[in-house]
Amino acid sequence: MLSAEDNELLTRVGPGTPLGSFMRQYWIPAVGSGDLELDGVPYRIRLLGEDLLAFRDTDGRVGVVEPFCAHRRAPLYFGRNEECGLRCVYHGWKFDVTGQCVDMPNEPADSTFKSKVSIGSYPARERGGVVWVYMGGATPPELPDFEWASVDAAQCHVSFRVQECNWLQALEGEIDSSHGPFLHSRIDGRSSTVMSLAYSMTDRRPRFEVLDTDYGVAIAARRNVDGDDTSYYWRVQQYLFPFYTMVPPGSRYPTIGGHAWVPIDDNETLAVCFSYHPATPLAEKVLTIFRDGTRDGRESGHLTSAGASPERDPRLPYNAHRSRYSVTNDFGIDWEDQRTTHFSGLPGPWPQDAACQVGMGPIVDRTQERLGSTDAGIVRVRRSLKRALTKMTKEGLAPASAVDPSLFRVRSVGMTLPREVGWVEGTAPHRKADGQDFAYTVPS
Repeated sequence: MLSAEDNELLTRVGPGTPLGSFMRQYWIPAVGSGDLELDGVPYRIRLLGEDLLAFRDTDGRVGVVEPFCAHRRAPLYFGRNEECGLRCVYHGWKFDVTGQCVDMPNEPADSTFKSKVSIGSYPARERGGVVWVYMGGATPPELPDFEWASVDAAQCHVSFRVQECNWLQALEGEIDSSHGPFLHSRIDGRSSTVMSLAYSMTDRRPRFEVLDTDYGVAIAARRNVDGDDTSYYWRVQQYLFPFYTMVPPGSRYPTIGGHAWVPIDDNETLAVCFSYHPATPLAEKVLTIFRDGTRDGRESGHLTSAGASPERDPRLPYNAHRSRYSVTNDFGIDWEDQRTTHFSGLPGPWPQDAACQVGMGPIVDRTQERLGSTDAGIVRVRRSLKRALTKMTKEGLAPASAVDPSLFRVRSVGMTLPREVGWVEGTAPHRKADGQDFAYTVPS
């Protein structure tokens, strides 16, 4: 469990909070490049409790600015995005992607007032189909060198989804390898399409080992291999500061996947979901599933427009990425399906996860937890994050990965190893993102 004070420390992200200041040392994946059209409608976003507008100007540059005009605070969401700037419809004041006012058509023609007026803005860069925003205030570091964001577009699929809970409980759900053979399993005798569950279903009591790293924590779950007393199956997940997770390949058409669990504010999270292959284009069957957002009528893990809520509130940030499944409809649970087919009765992997994580409440009270041995990864991530926050607030030391983008060149791993080989040694070459194919053992 955590103390109430530590729970506050690790969940609150607004301006001036220790965690918010920590996260602002990093580039933040904020919106999909495809969500911003040339001279298109401004896009409402919220990051770390700050409301912002994103837009793409006539030259293709992206601006991320505060959402109100500097003149009389009219909302710039209604602004005209034209001729390399966002023009307020109230009095015509126009701002470029840096927030600088470049036109005041209601002021005298010889006025120089516009040169003295600007609105708040943050640097924005694009990579891997994502717009990244830096909110740190100082000179931005290089973009994080994630493999998924640097491979060819045909090798990666990225999607966005709002999850209505605090970022930490969403992240902790992904680094928990022990829930899979329960929450994501079937009870009708058919095998799961997630092949890594084949190992999990024959050994539901994994042994966990963890390793502190320069970028976060590597979390290894060890399982016995059915019919083989000479090997172990190791599932190694990654936690990377400040809010990234990576999960091992898990199907006959394997991809490395993961999320950025970006805090919208204290109570909501933008789940940036990526699935990629480091060496070859994604299989067409996999791409079809990701693009459709469903497989056999169940959610695939990537939210699409077809799965978005039909009752969107346009005033909310990321309204196009809010799911039709939420607490208002019990995440689509089918009680008959629970009795006959799927252990949970919930319609796919991420509704299953979200139902449990969102169902805890916006911010779970961790003083009431009773953790077990399979929560070793969660405990270590909390300690690692708290230790990094202490170094930053008390010693002024920025985390290494905030200034060294190469530390993000890692992978998750799912593979069997001889029992006499330790996982740290045995998986070390495969945890490096070196551009080669990845290590993945497909169950027979």
